[in-house]
Amino acid sequence: MAAVWQQVLAVDARYAAYRTPQLPQFRTQYVRRRSQLLRERAQGGHLAGEARRWYLRLRARLLAQRYGALSEAGSTRSALRASRTTLDRMEDFEEDPRGSRGHRRSLSRSSGPGGLRGGPEERPPGVVPTPLAEASRAMAGDTSLSENYAFAGVFHVFDQHLDSAVRKVQFAHDERHLLACCSLDGTLSVCRLAPGPPAVLRRLRGHGAGVSDFAWSLSNDVLVSASLDGTLRLWDPSDGRCIRRVPDPDGAALLCCAFQPLNNNLTVVGSARHMVRVVNISTGKPARGGTGRLPGRALALCFDSPGRVLWAGDDRGSVSSFLCDPGTGRLTKASRVLVQAGGSITSLSARAWASREAPDPSLLVNACPDRLLLFRYH
Repeated sequence: MAAVWQQVLAVDARYAAYRTPQLPQFRTQYVRRRSQLLRERAQGGHLAGEARRWYLRLRARLLAQRYGALSEAGSTRSALRASRTTLDRMEDFEEDPRGSRGHRRSLSRSSGPGGLRGGPEERPPGVVPTPLAEASRAMAGDTSLSENYAFAGVFHVFDQHLDSAVRKVQFAHDERHLLACCSLDGTLSVCRLAPGPPAVLRRLRGHGAGVSDFAWSLSNDVLVSASLDGTLRLWDPSDGRCIRRVPDPDGAALLCCAFQPLNNNLTVVGSARHMVRVVNISTGKPARGGTGRLPGRALALCFDSPGRVLWAGDDRGSVSSFLCDPGTGRLTKASRVLVQAGGSITSLSARAWASREAPDPSLLVNACPDRLLLFRYH
């Protein structure tokens, strides 16, 4: 079945130079993922016989419509042969029956320091290395194409959010295998890595626009999500049920959210209208006195571990702090620091004890486009 996925991938390889011409690294990533998926499909017997021929014709037609015809028929056949040669080189590793990592069964060149070395050169019938393939190998650092496209070290790829950006990925508290992610396609996903094969447990649907942020409750029994549709939603991650929908009083897009660490009945949400607001999730109503205003759009929220101080970062490069009453949710403005004029604060993370060299409480700030700062606070 190896020849099946090689032929399919050869069609994509012919058009590789046309994909993201300004960002060539994404072309490599795309072909890697295509190779991984096609291997799995071929091993399962999904691409064979007439189905394979139909898929090849359809794929070639779609690519030609998007990028245009590549060349005349004769040169097209030459390009396909070159692609087949390149792809055959991707198959030049196989399992060693003696239990070692693998051995080279075709080309005998070393893969570099610490790499695998093969024995005498044994080319499969009909495979003739071309200067083009050698040039590609040199551009890749003289490593084999099999290594370049192997997805080495990747445990699993979740690709359920294909059409829109994933804004956040976060593991549940004290969990190694349970995580969630949100996407601008308007949904969230709850995923499991183990036990058993990795899987998407459920998709959380209901928002009318992209989901910009989410947070796990302390006991992991509730997820809160903020959306560009101007609503805050509470979810039960065990069954995907929406527990409550809370619209923003100003009708503004919601860009970030966080649970109050000592009182998970309170959630803080930041909006595109420069507001930070504390919401009681049991009633769906704003907490009395629980509002604050920022210089710009609220992009990031973070509490200290006691839940007494709330930091909020905005798109004008400033970080504002508020004192928060864990019982009532009342906010009192404390201070403001301009971190980077004209930049955006995209992430905040507070730690009470970063390391032995930095024993004081610290706040890590990511300031776009080019700064990562660590503040000490009292």
